[in-house]
Amino acid sequence: MGRKVTVAACALNQWALDFQGNLQRILKSIEIAKRKGARYRLGPELEICGYGCWDHYYESDTLLHSLQVLAALLESPVTQDIICDVGMPVLHRNVRYNCRVIFLNRRILLIRPKMALANEGNYRELRWFTLWSRSRQTEEYFLPRMIQDVTKQETVPFGDAVLATRDTCIGSEICEELWTPHSPHVDMGLDGVEIFTNASGSHHVLRKAHARVDLVTMATTKNGGIYLLANQKGCDGDRLYYDGCALIAMNGHIFAQGSQFSLDDVEVLTATLDLEDVRSYRAEISSRNLAASRVSPYPRVKVDFALSCREDLLEPPSEPVEWMYHSPAEEISLGPACWLWDFLRRSRQAGFFLPLSGGVDSAATACLVYSMCRQVCEAVRNGNQEVLADVRAIVDQLSYTPQDPRDLCGRLLTTCYMASENSSQETCDRAKELAQQIGSHHIGLNIDPAVTAVVGIFSLVTGKRPLFAAHGGSSRENLALQNVQARLRMVLAYLFAQLSLWARGARGGLLVLGSANVDESLLGYLTKYDCSSADINPIGGISKTDLKAFVHFCMEHFQLPALQRILAAPATAELEPLTDGQVSQTDEEDMGMTYAELSVYGRLRKIAKAGPYSMFCKLVNMWKDVCSPRQVADKVRQFFSKYAMNRHKMTTLTPAYHAESYSPDDNRFDLRPFLYNSSWPWQFRCIEDQVHQLESRGPQDLDGVD
Repeated sequence: MGRKVTVAACALNQWALDFQGNLQRILKSIEIAKRKGARYRLGPELEICGYGCWDHYYESDTLLHSLQVLAALLESPVTQDIICDVGMPVLHRNVRYNCRVIFLNRRILLIRPKMALANEGNYRELRWFTLWSRSRQTEEYFLPRMIQDVTKQETVPFGDAVLATRDTCIGSEICEELWTPHSPHVDMGLDGVEIFTNASGSHHVLRKAHARVDLVTMATTKNGGIYLLANQKGCDGDRLYYDGCALIAMNGHIFAQGSQFSLDDVEVLTATLDLEDVRSYRAEISSRNLAASRVSPYPRVKVDFALSCREDLLEPPSEPVEWMYHSPAEEISLGPACWLWDFLRRSRQAGFFLPLSGGVDSAATACLVYSMCRQVCEAVRNGNQEVLADVRAIVDQLSYTPQDPRDLCGRLLTTCYMASENSSQETCDRAKELAQQIGSHHIGLNIDPAVTAVVGIFSLVTGKRPLFAAHGGSSRENLALQNVQARLRMVLAYLFAQLSLWARGARGGLLVLGSANVDESLLGYLTKYDCSSADINPIGGISKTDLKAFVHFCMEHFQLPALQRILAAPATAELEPLTDGQVSQTDEEDMGMTYAELSVYGRLRKIAKAGPYSMFCKLVNMWKDVCSPRQVADKVRQFFSKYAMNRHKMTTLTPAYHAESYSPDDNRFDLRPFLYNSSWPWQFRCIEDQVHQLESRGPQDLDGVD
């Protein structure tokens, strides 16, 4: 008697609106699943069109092409004799739904619309889709003629139902539904569903991999059952990196773990599990069984198909595995590097151009490109033909096979140290040494002639010559002279990105990489349209603290001793005159606060949703051992004043890899005005009133601050 089932969960590197590529990857995943013996294949959320279509979901073309891909899947011999569960947008009675379309042998079994839409952080699903609110109810969906021609069906069930095969019962939940307070799997499990499937479009955030794993293991610990989670992977066209982590779990244990970061476009996990293990696990949970006896039943779609075989006695079941997590430094070395690779190959550019200053941020960006090169070489060594074909296309050499990351880095990365009269020899040497160790093509140049020419134009027109503060100039003159240098570096970066390969007799152009970290962006400690303006920024969502840990990781794991000197040096913009040949300007002095403090402000502002007054109240307690209430108030006022004055810079911020939940990215994640009353009169007065109260009480317990 058959009772062992082999099921497959996929992680696919889909690309928004790449219907041809998406179809090929889906078919390849089904082929692999069948080859591994699976009888049910689950793919990621909205895999047919790609998750990140955004406002393209409004277009009838997106719906049309999704239906055309569905028809191609239904017709393909690859999809025979396996239940296929694919994701796509569906228009039902003139309403758009985010759906799973489940089919078998050219017949659609069920269209299951999403019942809880993600609408926070980077997600805006309610903008394009409507949630299905009719629990345990279905309607007839009239199939478009192009699908009717293939399936010979006129209508199919549409709504909240489960599949009853000959040997088990299968229920869907889609991404966000797993995260809701009362997930569908709870009632489905009580109603006898033994296999839960979750198609996700979930992106990477540092230190968050455990959240998905914990939710799945907890779901199956309380209710028993088999749980499949499929997820998108890679960059599908914007700031997010979808981080795979497909998994298969049963009764609170993980039985298959997919990679979080990899260059494989198609990854298929399978596990062979015994349905009797689910039934016996549930049998002894009396509280569950009591609840099950009272649950409202789900509509069942009968499927004349079994996931198990009759003779499976000798079929070895899968064994539980321990989930392996990456450290945050490893996550940084892998996630942004994979994102860079996707961006490079899909933009069809010939490499990257990076202004390399000799500081931590640009060094970290260079290390990410080097890490990318290491992963590309490893993927080619492991026989990944797609990666090999992409590399050959990028370097424009059909016989090239990358073996040494340094050699590949020399072909893909051009670094440039842009010196001025305010640059020190130390930063120049550090940049050159790092470039030599990672193998990048390195250029050194001096921007002073351009700075002199631009300032000369101003002097010619106005008759005035601005001076640095060190030479007797005002703060306005000082800042303007710093900004001229910074902006000219951006102009030169784009010139060299467009023409440096031309000058070397090679084809193509380069993507300009930015290297402003999340903390500097938050405060606005950057010049608008300076080298923070680039095509993409792989570190723009990462804090200075995490970047330093990552650079230390690279120093040890990639054998890059040059990074030791870079880590030991104080962070500096080098835009003001040197004092006796030494740097006189440091970032933390310029900002008036430390990077560690900035991280705290950033987390409180975004994650704790604290305005100036709430932040003061929290910090008075957090910092009571090191700061007086007056000092805390001064720090909060200083932060919010600078933040408000510089928020306009976020509107032009280079698209950055999203890695941190306190990112100030103005595009979609952190929606705020960019014209503030930067003196915050009402809020700061409330803080001042509270400080007076505390000072009048003396150095007492601060627990009463609210």
